[in-house]
Amino acid sequence: MESEFSYVWDVMAVTLFLGAALLLERYIPFFKKYFIPGAVMAGFIGLFLGPQFLKLIPFNGDHLGVIVYHLMSIGFISLALKSSGRKKSMEAVNTGLFIVSAYVVQGIAGFGLSLILAYTIFPDLFPAFGMLLPLGYGQGAAQAFSMGRQWEADGFKNGGNIGLSVAALGLLWSCAGGIPLMNYLIRVKRMLPSHFLRTAGSSSDRKTAEKDAPSGNLTIQLVLIGILYLITYLVLSGLSNAVGRLGIFGRTFSNMLWGFSFIVATVLALIFRKGYDLLRARKLIRENVISDFSLDQISSCTFDFMITASIAAISITVLKEYMVPTLILGTAGGLLTIWYTVFICRRIYQSDKLENILVLYGTLTGIVSTGLALVKEIDPKLESSASSNVVLGSGTGLFFGFPLMLLLGVPIVGVITHRPFFYLLTMLALVSYLAVLLLLLFIRRPKTAGTKEN
Repeated sequence: MESEFSYVWDVMAVTLFLGAALLLERYIPFFKKYFIPGAVMAGFIGLFLGPQFLKLIPFNGDHLGVIVYHLMSIGFISLALKSSGRKKSMEAVNTGLFIVSAYVVQGIAGFGLSLILAYTIFPDLFPAFGMLLPLGYGQGAAQAFSMGRQWEADGFKNGGNIGLSVAALGLLWSCAGGIPLMNYLIRVKRMLPSHFLRTAGSSSDRKTAEKDAPSGNLTIQLVLIGILYLITYLVLSGLSNAVGRLGIFGRTFSNMLWGFSFIVATVLALIFRKGYDLLRARKLIRENVISDFSLDQISSCTFDFMITASIAAISITVLKEYMVPTLILGTAGGLLTIWYTVFICRRIYQSDKLENILVLYGTLTGIVSTGLALVKEIDPKLESSASSNVVLGSGTGLFFGFPLMLLLGVPIVGVITHRPFFYLLTMLALVSYLAVLLLLLFIRRPKTAGTKEN
């Protein structure tokens, strides 16, 4: 059982939790009325029915963490393979700049808080603990778990599970903070949706989408995703071996590469999609074998499983050990993200301001799917620019965010060598990087942005 069915059983357990959440959502109006995402419900069902509380359904939390790590890359490959439709506009590039600037703001706040706590009331706190804020909130459970797990080798006890705890708090802020934020902006600030509320996705629309999809499309999409993930593994293995020979920094950077495997996977998928489009334009490939409809289904399912597994895998024992610093970090991160998102988005978007605020806030505390889930409350058919901005902006943000990935390794060098100078260097670099990003963002913003509410 343990050797042959351990991971399979854990996947089946996640499926059971999702099924229970779907039933609750369907038959209890409360959950629909207050817009509680099914995957979040499923995660907490698993948490309470699992080994941490009632012990009715056994599963391995470490296995779920590994599943979360791989699902993140699979989900982003699915998104990256979709056709872009429209060209990357100025708004999409600005969205990428904003997303990365928000990561940096979260990094400054989180790292600053962890240093204050480590040098005052929590002397045993891992100094780089606060860097989990931009990972758990901005990047999601997979990155927080992966980097926390990598830092365990550098002295961060139970770092992977603490990363999941931070990410779970982010998901709570995404949902519990997103709905009040939406009502506040609409009722108090009078920021009305740009599109009328309509019933999303009529049956005729779905039938048309299914009819337009290529034959045998689901299998083809899964094959493409599998091949790209294999290439991702080979690329990461080669890069890791190359930089791992460069001493402490090389080893730290090698660990980070594996932690950000989804970035490599996304870049490879974008390159593949670009090449595919060129071959199609030159008639070298006549049949369309990539189906946006199927990729949407795969990515949606992947993120639902990922959210559920990440919450169910939380270790209460570990969370108790880091309860106070985690709550301090999570609360400060949630409030700061709300303020920063509203403040910047009202100044850089010409239209669809409310939609862009909601999708970006949900993404910066949860993941892209939770951001889209929030905006679908006021834009059911995703007709506004918000959905395309966040997807295209996430892609462009990969390039703007590369220096931030490098900076994540600097405080770890300080931990390993016991030289606090690297902490100061990290903070100065983060502040300088934020200044550059904000300068670019406001230079590029449309002159009429901020003059109209929507």
